[in-house]
Amino acid sequence: MNSIHFNGKILDFSTPKVMGILNCTSDSFFDGGKFFSESAALQQAEKMLIEGADIIDVGGMSTRPGAEPVSSNEEIKRIEPVIAGLRREFPGIFISADTFRVEVAQVALDAGADIVNDISGGELDKDMFTFIAKRKVPYILMHMQGTPRNMQINPTYEHVVSEIFQYFIQKVRLLKSMGIEEVIIDPGFGFGKTIAHNFELLNQLEVFSILEKPVLAGLSRKSMLYKTIGGGPEEALSATAAVHMVALEKGAGILRVHDVKEAKDVIKIFSAINAVH
Repeated sequence: MNSIHFNGKILDFSTPKVMGILNCTSDSFFDGGKFFSESAALQQAEKMLIEGADIIDVGGMSTRPGAEPVSSNEEIKRIEPVIAGLRREFPGIFISADTFRVEVAQVALDAGADIVNDISGGELDKDMFTFIAKRKVPYILMHMQGTPRNMQINPTYEHVVSEIFQYFIQKVRLLKSMGIEEVIIDPGFGFGKTIAHNFELLNQLEVFSILEKPVLAGLSRKSMLYKTIGGGPEEALSATAAVHMVALEKGAGILRVHDVKEAKDVIKIFSAINAVH
């Protein structure tokens, strides 16, 4: 699938796209609290759009390892005004709502979001697929073992790549049977995976292209990087650029990032390399 269609708009994956992360939270692992107010969130979104973001992904609950969930009402209170503000200020942009709750997704779509980005692949709210089918919006299907609270306690697989691939085959088949075709695949780096699991997934990312859906890579400043190089997420920008290039070479269609300009630069270099015959 080379494009996603929604709300009369087309997202074309003939060149890779950048999804800018907008955390309207107080406790996200890298930028928690920075964009907690509506004005700060809109300012950051504008910066990302100027730098070339193709999608703004708005989230109201941290899903870092060990994170405590917030109520649906609190999640809605955080993201509804930001999504409405984005739609008002930048009417033509693509907005995704990062939530696994139908109740929150409904409010987000009504406020102007185009896409639902569900870290749980429909596992944490069993009504999600039915809701997506009803609303006919694109859906980001992610793999996660466990929940954010417990996913990193002891993630275990016999064969991580083949198990996650089988998970996607089953989920995509189910979604298709419900009339849901506009699906983006996210292997879920860091969500119930060890560092070794994450690098194995990255090394075989091209496998997921067999599903004929755009593949999203969420690698930005994650612990698999900063624990490997030493330091914290603040020191992981160059490592992020390195794995972004690998992800693109292995077929990723979307990079989900904190640092839009740097991701766009990686795509420019990737495109220049591939333009040489």
